[in-house]
Order: sequence, then structure tokens, then C-alpha cells
Amino acid sequence: MKNSYKFIAAAIITFISGYLFLRTAYYKTSDLPFTQEIILIVLGTIVTVAVTAALLSKQSEIELEKEQRVKIFDIKSGFYIDLINLIENIITKGTITKKDLITLEFITHKISIIADVNVLKEYYNFIELVKRISEDDDELSVLESDEISLQLAKLCTKIRFDLIIDNNDKDEIDEIITKNIKKI
Repeated sequence: MKNSYKFIAAAIITFISGYLFLRTAYYKTSDLPFTQEIILIVLGTIVTVAVTAALLSKQSEIELEKEQRVKIFDIKSGFYIDLINLIENIITKGTITKKDLITLEFITHKISIIADVNVLKEYYNFIELVKRISEDDDELSVLESDEISLQLAKLCTKIRFDLIIDNNDKDEIDEIITKNIKKI
């Protein structure tokens, strides 16, 4: 941060001193109109280069931010898909093993790094449900499977809002997803 302020200060000082030098040269050559035109050309070139440099710098900054957002989106979406696949495997095999719980424990660590606050809260509710169900017995009943699916649907809603920043229809989408799961 300090270096950028020093750079800006040096650029301003250089620009002002260059302007004053060219202004002095312009007035000293008032007898020679051709020389004045050359000085104006040099001044115009300098201003054009400065504006172009500023625009290129801003464009590079924006492109870097965009690349970061794309990379984070890819990481999040890949992770969330892996999580959903794990839950699908648990439900389809009909049991929650110790290995599944350990895998969920490690997923908890990973999700804490990348997830939005709302996803973390809903994931907590999901983990509470899975833990409660796993304490009863290893076999999943149809009712427990449905509970997990419903809680997963709620989690998926929060994941959707985490991945898609524009969430104007948040409540409606949440309601539709919940209705869809209850229909199944």
C-alpha cells in the first residue's frame, strides 16, 4: 500500500514538473509556431500514453478479479457436487458407516474454508440430522432417508445462493425446491 502511494506521488510530481517544463518551453518558443506545435504534439502524446496506461492497468485488475471469481466458483461447485455425490452414496447404500462420518468430518473442514455463512448454518443442520440418525442404528429407514433428502434439499438451496450471487427470487426458489422434495 505504501509503495502505491509513493508511486502515485512520484507520478504526480513527474507529471507536474513535465507540464511546467513544456509550458515554459511553449512560451519561450512563441516566436516559432512550428516549435510550439511540436511541443503540443509531445504534450498530447504524453497525455495519451498516461491515459492508456491507466486504462490498461484497470483492465488488467478487472480481468484478474474475474479470473479469481471463476476459479473460486469452480472450486465451490466441484466441492458441492462431491458433497452431494457422497450423500447420494450414503442414501443409496442405506447405511451410515463410521467411514462416512469420518468423510463428513473432513468435508466439514473443507466447507468451512469456502462456503457462505448461510451454507455453513444449513450444513450444520444437515450434520446434526445425519449424526442423530447414525446414532440410532446403521441402517437407514425410508423415513430417515426422506429426512436426509429434505435436509439436503435445504442445503442445496443455500448452495445455489452461494454459487449464484443474484438471489432476487430466493424465497420462491427455496419453497419450490422444498415442495419438489416433499413430492418425491
